[in-house]
Amino acid sequence: MSADADGFDVAVIGGGPGGYVAALRAAQLGHRVALIERERLGGVCLNWGCIPTKALLRSAELVDELREAAQLGVRVQNVEVDCAALVQRSRGIADRLRAGVGHLLARQRVQVLDGHARLCGNGAVAVTSAQGVRRLQASHIIVATGARAREVPPIVPDGNRIWGVHEALTPKAVPRSVLVFGAGAIGLEFASFYASLGAEVSLVEAAAHLAPQEDEEIAALLRRHLERRGIRVLTGHRARAVQYAAQGIQVALDGPAGAPVLEAEAAIAAMGVVGNVEDLGLAGTQVRVEQGHIAVDEWCRTDEPGVYAIGDVAAAPWLAHKASHEGVLVAEHLSGLPGLHPLDRARIPGCIYATPQVASVGLNEQRARALGRNVRIGRYPFAANGKALAQGTEQGLVKLLFDADSGELLGAHLIGNGVTELIHGFVIGMQAEATLQELQNSVLPHPTLSEMLHEAALAADGRALHV
Repeated sequence: MSADADGFDVAVIGGGPGGYVAALRAAQLGHRVALIERERLGGVCLNWGCIPTKALLRSAELVDELREAAQLGVRVQNVEVDCAALVQRSRGIADRLRAGVGHLLARQRVQVLDGHARLCGNGAVAVTSAQGVRRLQASHIIVATGARAREVPPIVPDGNRIWGVHEALTPKAVPRSVLVFGAGAIGLEFASFYASLGAEVSLVEAAAHLAPQEDEEIAALLRRHLERRGIRVLTGHRARAVQYAAQGIQVALDGPAGAPVLEAEAAIAAMGVVGNVEDLGLAGTQVRVEQGHIAVDEWCRTDEPGVYAIGDVAAAPWLAHKASHEGVLVAEHLSGLPGLHPLDRARIPGCIYATPQVASVGLNEQRARALGRNVRIGRYPFAANGKALAQGTEQGLVKLLFDADSGELLGAHLIGNGVTELIHGFVIGMQAEATLQELQNSVLPHPTLSEMLHEAALAADGRALHV
């Protein structure tokens, strides 16, 4: 390492959940680390994604619970939504966590630099800020610049009638009606949030079913539940034209049943993401960009010696926990730690925090059968679980996929209240290579929602006891 004040062992570009975790782990391992961030520590996830959306969704869940409280013998009248207060709470939580990230980095003596970073080749990084340009030299560079919303005309955010994530997270008032374009996790969560707050919501998805990455049976159940909540769902539809009206927006669609025209006060664009690969100096390196993302190997290495890429900028799945895991993996790999294993993306869980929640890990049924696996399925409904009935959340399903020959757990797919807090059991089981028999022999506490995990495993052999 250079003895120069601007010489580092590791330079991390981007302070999101991948970048700041990589910086922390590298510092723990004794490296001198610089972290360059051009906006806010925590990245999109902490500031405009994972955290603030969950704060808003918790408020929305509470609204739903209060409106349905009479079913539990509790009468609540005049439930009102204070839009400004719930937005303020959401922003406050993001601010608190961002400050916490800064404290963690300072405690590990990570040097945080404000500015825009560009690769200059041979381990050099130029950081441009209001104070000018500072040139760093690093033995290892980790690119963790994240991703931004994909723009799919004619639904392009304008900050007025067509909202991006920022506007959707900070509404000045709850609109009477909202069109949500894109039914992945982001779109589903916004549709759920605004429906809970009383807006008339239409959800438009170009694919044949909601949550295109999820198991089709679960996606069908999700659609049924959303439509029961009054959300209009149009799958197989795309926006063709946009026209602004005095009180909102009109969007003409193309779809299997013709060309409907939807009208609402606002539209939300949630049609996927694209990596932040521009203006990073990549053209002067051997780093390859493929389909909007940086190409990497199983250790997150790019084709440029000493340069890694992690998180959303290095392609799907676009999940904060995947980025953080890659950050640790890279820090340990460049440190030469023994016994490391590449990340198995098939074991990364995905969660949708709408009402109802969806959580999954591993292969879905369609993919498992396409791969020629001899699939055995265990299903268990929430309606047969005592805890779900007791708390008034009996709508849901646990679906498990096993290899009928070996007993290997191939996938787990859950829908219902609290499933994002249940999926970890199958993640750990899959990582530990637990078999069907081992899951069946596990003793889970009663009365809990977790009992359904055991019953679903029993159901794969026709042995479920309570359904």
